[in-house]
Amino acid sequence: MEPTHDEPHGGALGTRLNWLRAAVLGANDGIVSTAGLVVGVAGATGSRAALLTAGLAGLLAGSMSMAAGEYVSVSTQRDSEMAALAVEKRELRERPEAELRELTDLLARRGLSREVAREAAEQLTARDALKAHARVELGIDPDQLTNPWHAAWASFLAFTVGALLPLLAIVLPPPGLRLPVTVVSVLAALTLTGWSSARLGAAAPARAVLRNAAGGALAMAVTYAAGSLLGAAGV
Repeated sequence: MEPTHDEPHGGALGTRLNWLRAAVLGANDGIVSTAGLVVGVAGATGSRAALLTAGLAGLLAGSMSMAAGEYVSVSTQRDSEMAALAVEKRELRERPEAELRELTDLLARRGLSREVAREAAEQLTARDALKAHARVELGIDPDQLTNPWHAAWASFLAFTVGALLPLLAIVLPPPGLRLPVTVVSVLAALTLTGWSSARLGAAAPARAVLRNAAGGALAMAVTYAAGSLLGAAGV
């Protein structure tokens, strides 16, 4: 009998979708945070140099923060997964029969008859005992542990790409068009990222788009109001 749960291609597809979803959300963070920053500064001053400086500072600080946070998070997760795999490897070496019974029980709980579960457990154990237990018992694929450096670079790049849009939109147009161009560009980009994240999550896009665009608009409105007040006060 061929075990039905061993689906490397499906697992790889799920991993790619997770990475793509994370990239969309990282870009979304870059758009919203940088847009809020530069629009706030635009409320206080029309200086292109000030806008460029604030935007670049926000881009670099945000992208580095995202990368560092993702590196720490994924490293912690990977350490936990490696520790769990080490325990499972030791148990397989020290008490193989008990581990075979455990795997049989787990497969039986998934709806297989006891006889079929035992046969599947034996075949999986013969093929790769550690991988079988890791996937069925721990929900871990030993061949697809996330690399923290990959995660950090992906977060850095996604945030940077997102942050570039409001930065360029606020510094390239002439002074009279900076704010409307930025607002329209940001709302269009947030509509796209909201739609993309909803589609990747198999959810209805309309609500996600509205929520995403409304959140970005609120962030820009609040920071612009704050910047205008500070500019009027001469701070």
